Amino acid sequence: MIVMKRAYDPASDSDGYRVLIDRLWPRGISKARARIDAWEKDIAPSPELRKWYGHDPAKWREFQKRYVHELRGAAARKTLDELVRRARRGRVTLVYASRAADISDAAVLTRLLNRRARALMSRRHKPTSPARAVRASRQSRR
Repeated sequence: MIVMKRAYDPASDSDGYRVLIDRLWPRGISKARARIDAWEKDIAPSPELRKWYGHDPAKWREFQKRYVHELRGAAARKTLDELVRRARRGRVTLVYASRAADISDAAVLTRLLNRRARALMSRRHKPTSPARAVRASRQSRR
């Protein structure tokens, strides 16, 4: 299971594997308080995309398209595949700093990763390659 949680909310044992998905460390949060297991900058929006978007609700639809396009890179796909594998074994919490969770990169990632996890679970009896997972993710978006 993949869930999201704001970096400023207290960490708990039920969060499971906590992954910071922002390119920048959240202001005013110590490493001890954050209790982050991994900081995955490879799946954060590029600085250019982040600055262009600026959490403007009018740009949300276009932001999602551009961000998903960025996630097609090899480094991002590798990280996404690892998070899906971890989610099959337990809870993965995507940690983010944004106040606007519903229009954030965390919302896009949570939806994308949960779709990929469901697609993999539906084909558990078949060997799964990373290429097959990407195709399944693309098909589920149609």
